[in-house]
Amino acid sequence: MPAFYVSCLLAFSSGHMFNYSVIIYLQEEVAAPAMAGLGFALCFGPPLVFGWFAGAWCDRVSPLRLIHAAQALFIVALGLLWWAHHYVALPAARVPPLLLAASLAGVAWSFVAPARMATLGRLVAAARIKPASVTFNLLVMLGFGLGPLLIGAARQAGGWPAVFATAVAGFALASLLVLPLRLPALRRDLKSHVLADIRAGFGAVRDEPLLAQLLIAAILIYLLMGPMQLLLPRLARDRLLLSEVERGSFLGLIAVALILGGLGTLLLVKRLHHGRSIFLGLGAAGLLFALLAAAQTTAQASVLLLAAGTCGGMVVSLIVAGLQAHVPDALRGRVMSMYTMSSQVIPALSGLAAGFGHKYLGLLATTVVAGAVLIAAALGGALLMPRLRRAAT
Repeated sequence: MPAFYVSCLLAFSSGHMFNYSVIIYLQEEVAAPAMAGLGFALCFGPPLVFGWFAGAWCDRVSPLRLIHAAQALFIVALGLLWWAHHYVALPAARVPPLLLAASLAGVAWSFVAPARMATLGRLVAAARIKPASVTFNLLVMLGFGLGPLLIGAARQAGGWPAVFATAVAGFALASLLVLPLRLPALRRDLKSHVLADIRAGFGAVRDEPLLAQLLIAAILIYLLMGPMQLLLPRLARDRLLLSEVERGSFLGLIAVALILGGLGTLLLVKRLHHGRSIFLGLGAAGLLFALLAAAQTTAQASVLLLAAGTCGGMVVSLIVAGLQAHVPDALRGRVMSMYTMSSQVIPALSGLAAGFGHKYLGLLATTVVAGAVLIAAALGGALLMPRLRRAAT
């Protein structure tokens, strides 16, 4: 298990390095904020198509094989970023290869996240699945926050080539660490069509309202992730006037906050009322993010970002633990792929919207709107999802 956890941290850190690299490169090197939103959307848009098949294949073949294939595709995408940076002279002409690389990464995200979640469910005993899921989610969130920190440090040391090389090394080591792992075999009916497997996954969610409402709650919290990844780099540069290293440290607070939220959940998971905590956390995260628009100093912005991220980390941890605890083993890949799709597609769509909002409304107005949308979603969800609202565990 330690090797698997370290592999997860490396893979998700490298994956988010890729995402942030596309955003920051298009914003700063190409000066195209709308294209940055599109690039982010392409990083996470393909799971809307491929995610359904990824989940079904996680239940048909060893998810470890899918992990290796997806991480190899990430390395190809990073090679394309390196090629565009080195061999395409005009910044505007780099946009097509950058967007192609983002699309390849989007396909890789479609498989790597559900495959790792399916692997976790088959590595640990049922009695340990909730704490193991929270630990796994801590590593996902740590990777999300480490991405910008690693970019800042690598750019300081060797520019964009160092960023791309660091991410490639992370994926390569992540694959090496899971090579020795062996998973217990599941009964596999490979004669059935993949589409039939996908329909079975939908049926499982339809028949269990708590699973369905947990997935909807995941959609709500991930509405904030796109604006957070797209707007915070510009807030750090244009509003707070931070240097490259300072921006990396500021954005790295996301990791600290998400870890605090996950650790708090791990310690209090048996004491928290899960349903009410999810909706309260959603609303609080939206409010705190909106208040970032009013921050005048780095200290104020840092406190607000820490608080918003802590609330978000708690919500995500409770959702993941609830899903892993209630989904049957035979359907784990398909149901967890629905979750990972929401964690990828929703930030892509909300990030795309934030990119255009930034262009037409401005940075601060878009920040307020993003927070207000989450507050409204939390209130609506609490009213319309009674099964989750009443769920104590």
